[in-house]
Amino acid sequence: MKSLAELEAIRNKAKGNVNLRKDDHAVRVVVGMATCGIAAGARPVLAAIMDEVAKRNLEHVAVTQTGCIGVCRLEPIVEVMVPGEEKVTYVKVDEKKAAEIVSEHIVNGRVVTKYTIGAAE
Repeated sequence: MKSLAELEAIRNKAKGNVNLRKDDHAVRVVVGMATCGIAAGARPVLAAIMDEVAKRNLEHVAVTQTGCIGVCRLEPIVEVMVPGEEKVTYVKVDEKKAAEIVSEHIVNGRVVTKYTIGAAE
């Protein structure tokens, strides 16, 4: 950073990202990234979701991370929150399942029931 203008550009970009996260109309995808999730493979799952969202140019989708979701034996865990609908928790997610969740649930509006916490229990 060599000028005040560069600092201002960084500030404006960061403010834009914060506003994206506050969009009440956005679909939120949250990946559990506590140590248990990371050990179970959450990093490649997060990357796969972000890649799929970017590839499909899904501007209404906010992908975020969180700490412990609380069910370590079912990690990696991904939660999908669509405004006006009940939160869906997917468990034992891998990269292939992550791509299917984006395709089916986020794009087509169909919950992938076989990967949900209810199916696992």
